[in-house]
Amino acid sequence: MRPLRYSINVTLDGCCHHEAGLPPDEESMRHWTAEMERADALLFGRVTYEMMESAWRRPATGLWPDWMDDWEKPFAETIDRAKKYVVSSTLSGVDWNAELVQGDLAQEIQRLKQEPGEGLWVGGVTLPLALADLGLIDEYEFLVQPVLAGHGPTLLAGLREHIQLELVDRHEFRSGAVALRYRPRESPARRDLSGGE
Repeated sequence: MRPLRYSINVTLDGCCHHEAGLPPDEESMRHWTAEMERADALLFGRVTYEMMESAWRRPATGLWPDWMDDWEKPFAETIDRAKKYVVSSTLSGVDWNAELVQGDLAQEIQRLKQEPGEGLWVGGVTLPLALADLGLIDEYEFLVQPVLAGHGPTLLAGLREHIQLELVDRHEFRSGAVALRYRPRESPARRDLSGGE
């Protein structure tokens, strides 16, 4: 079964708004590029899909815009060509190498996880909360930014029950950001939710 990995930038006080942390630098962009490359497909909700598409879709000219630095282009190329699944009840169609996912969320994500491959990657705020509540996330990675935002949205706000995590990897960046990778500790209730044995 393919693991589902959730990665997001978060400030020290828990804010996960995409503009709340440090501006991306060459080191963090290399990190995010590697995260995208180790996934067979990316999973987005509508808002994150539309935000990512507006920022990282290759223009019709085939040329990246002048504002994009050379060190951003590997990330742009990786996310642009990646297979994407978009969970939405309001969109009637998607493109940008994407497929619309509708219907029962737990069943659809379980179906995607059961396909062969290395893994799925999810980003954003709303969809990961629903997936965490269903016990479907196999790995959490928080890129903790050395910033106090003083406002929300906050990470996984509204989670229905505690999820015990164990630290499996840690990486410090020159900027002071720290990537923390966790896996959920197994419990009988969570195994039942995720359909595990």
